[in-house]
Amino acid sequence: MVIIFILKKERYTYMKSIDKTKIMIMLSSFLLLPACSQKKISPEKGGYYYNGIYFGSHFTMHYKDGIEQGCITAKGTYTKDHWLFKNSKDYKTGWFLGRNRCRHLRKIDENGDLVL
Repeated sequence: MVIIFILKKERYTYMKSIDKTKIMIMLSSFLLLPACSQKKISPEKGGYYYNGIYFGSHFTMHYKDGIEQGCITAKGTYTKDHWLFKNSKDYKTGWFLGRNRCRHLRKIDENGDLVL
């Protein structure tokens, strides 16, 4: 009987420490979450928007071209400057970013056909 009581007491103490640990982890993650969010910068200060989507700030012209053409591709019209895609890392990165961030803009009708 004494052994069972001691085991139950240790188990209860262990469970209390887990609950405190979980609470501390949750609180610290909620406090750090706003630090990870990106603040939007206005276009006048170098922020870049395309189709109402904020992409970031201070990009090169090739990066912006890649975003635009990637976004057009995501909406259903394949567009890519193949020379720039092969030779410019900024264009290539921007193209993939634009394609991925604009996928939700693709419109499909009730028959499953792409609406351009």
